[in-house]
Amino acid sequence: MAQLLVLLNANAGTLLDRDAEEVRRHIADRLDGGGRTVEVRLLRGKALVQAIRASGTGEHDTVIVGGGDGSVSLAVQSLEGSDKTLGILPLGTLNLLATDIGMPRELDAALLALSAAKVAEIDVATLNGRRFHTISGMGFFSQMARARETARRWKLWRFLAVAIAAVYALRRSGRFDLDVTVDGTPHHFQAFAALLSVNRFTGPGWRRSRLDEGVLELTVAEDRGGLALLRAGADMVTDNWRDNPGIISLTGRDIVLRRANRARAWVSTDGELGREDMPLTYEIVPRGLKLLIPPTADGGPATRTEATAETAGATPETARP
Repeated sequence: MAQLLVLLNANAGTLLDRDAEEVRRHIADRLDGGGRTVEVRLLRGKALVQAIRASGTGEHDTVIVGGGDGSVSLAVQSLEGSDKTLGILPLGTLNLLATDIGMPRELDAALLALSAAKVAEIDVATLNGRRFHTISGMGFFSQMARARETARRWKLWRFLAVAIAAVYALRRSGRFDLDVTVDGTPHHFQAFAALLSVNRFTGPGWRRSRLDEGVLELTVAEDRGGLALLRAGADMVTDNWRDNPGIISLTGRDIVLRRANRARAWVSTDGELGREDMPLTYEIVPRGLKLLIPPTADGGPATRTEATAETAGATPETARP
């Protein structure tokens, strides 16, 4: 981490209530030193998008993005093939990847964590050839996740948050026929939702305890009636979903989703909603991203650091515990 380019989203939630320029100077001061050179840029809208897209070129070896999952996902795409390392300052509303790697939400704590972070290689995935870092889905689950985050920001009691999230998600979702191919094996579902994750959700709170399993996990909520769907939504929020018979999980390296009579579909990927051409073709990219991961006392994801990868002298399969 010798030459750092830091790109801050001036419209990120954390910066809106503060003097953004003062925050920019503060970040530059905290990351400077130790033989590092730091350039911190405070940007909005199209200027931020253009800067992130151009971040795969230049003399810097590390790009730190201050924003939410959308900005981070764009950086993952932009750094493809560059051999540069990505760092995250979780300044946005949704910070799925930052949460998985244990990045603190408080700014000074996050800057301290970045200074002590090590480079690790983590898996990413592609949707129709475009890279993303954590989740992609359609239907009830993706709507439920977004509604749940809204309820949490309102700081509602847990049961009330579940109820409100389920109502919002039901209003925005509908049943659909879903054809799925996992590593060449076909499946068919009548579904309300399909959610695909890079590696499996095995930790509490829909967290991934490993970021280098080398697999995709597809979670499908089957159509088993309105009450069953409400229960599925509640189980999702309360982390009991793996015991729900109406929620099916499949794992593989190549997963294709098709919806009958649909040429395009709304898909939420890393928190960004967009129209995607069908079929949806997902592929795992093992250790496709160099990422700064802070040291954590416990609960952090298991990954191989760059130093371990260089000295272990083992294949990825034998290097894993």
